[in-house]
Amino acid sequence: MADKPTTNEKVISQTKEEIIKEAQRIEQDTLYSAKGHLTAAHFWSALHFRLGLPTSVLAAIAAASAFLKTDKNVVAGSISTLVAALSAMTTFLNPNARAAAHLQAGNSYDALRNKARIFRTIECWGGDSDSVLTKKVKDLSGEKDKLNRESPQPPRWAYQIAKKGIAAGEAEYAVDKQQP
Repeated sequence: MADKPTTNEKVISQTKEEIIKEAQRIEQDTLYSAKGHLTAAHFWSALHFRLGLPTSVLAAIAAASAFLKTDKNVVAGSISTLVAALSAMTTFLNPNARAAAHLQAGNSYDALRNKARIFRTIECWGGDSDSVLTKKVKDLSGEKDKLNRESPQPPRWAYQIAKKGIAAGEAEYAVDKQQP
């Protein structure tokens, strides 16, 4: 009988069980979303440097070579063409802004995951009634829905990388692995 507690168990209502399950779903959803966005942020940040640094260096070389006495400044013209192409790619892709947007989304999802975990592991076991807990889990769900609407779409590859990392234990806490 599930309703008869042993010495260390508390009786919980069916409603509270469902509230806890919903909090766990929010934790799981936000974990995958956070890691996917943080993976995308890392990619876009790296791309920003991979495009920006060579563009800056090549622009300086092109400027310097323009003053050299070469035949029709072929070197300066060639490098300038490459700088223009790299600059156009950087402007079109805007990797710095994309990195910032994904970093913000990842951190927001992670913060919500922390709230859901604290709610599930601490608040659900306080003296609040099922109706108060229901309102709180609905608020957490509403916050997740708002993040889903306002965040950029993470690329599928970022989600797949995040999923593999989670499966490999990257999101586990050492304290949760300890046996009592």
